[in-house]
Amino acid sequence: MKIYVGNLSYSTDNDGLRAAFEQFGAVNSAEVVIDRNTNRSRGFGFVEMPTDDEAKAAIAGLDSKDLDGRPIKVNEARPRRDDSGGGGSYRY
Repeated sequence: MKIYVGNLSYSTDNDGLRAAFEQFGAVNSAEVVIDRNTNRSRGFGFVEMPTDDEAKAAIAGLDSKDLDGRPIKVNEARPRRDDSGGGGSYRY
């Protein structure tokens, strides 16, 4: 399951994001989205976990919890809907 994580601190990196979710199970990937122009965090990211049960436990356990000084927003990522027809992208 792919999980959206919002309201991330600019100091949160991929390793910190992964560590927060690993307490709930295996993590396939954890990525903080970086702005191409500024090379700085955009304040959100995505985590992918292999089982829905572990992902749902992580969502319930981490939503509104503090990570690096900020209360994060955690929910299941939904496919991005846009007119380009590209597909494959996710958003919260």
